Amino acid sequence: MDIKEIQSLIKFVAKSGASEVKLETDDLKITIRTGATGSSSETTFVQQVPMAQAPMTQMMPPAPTEVAPPAAEAAPAESDDDAKYITIKSPIIGTFYRKPSPDKPSFVEVGATINKGDVLCVIEAMKLFNDIESEVSGKIVKILVDDSSPVEFDQPLFLVDPS
Repeated sequence: MDIKEIQSLIKFVAKSGASEVKLETDDLKITIRTGATGSSSETTFVQQVPMAQAPMTQMMPPAPTEVAPPAAEAAPAESDDDAKYITIKSPIIGTFYRKPSPDKPSFVEVGATINKGDVLCVIEAMKLFNDIESEVSGKIVKILVDDSSPVEFDQPLFLVDPS
């Protein structure tokens, strides 16, 4: 309910001659009291912010879940191919960089052979650049994140063929 709707409600109650009106929903409570003459009115408006945010978070997930089933159908075919590969995931939240600096070459490319302990990328978090090292040896099959992209904790970064 926005401020214009509340103002309209106050005017309606004042004209109706009612002495008190209470309106409660999940996210707000309104009490409107009018004087005996109807000319003066007292309005109490209480909005409970935590409850207002809860319905929004409940409303948001259904839209992605409606979109998710087609992706879920495509995922098994892709995951069957990728099942033989090891996924290297982001250990932190930050910005993913494939190069140590803009004028230098990438740490790894698709098809590159890596050893345990090799630096694969850099993730910037709070102005600190963190080298992300490989925990496995193998061959880079796929790079799953674009350069200079934000990454989340545990987000897949690389697919490695351990054979």
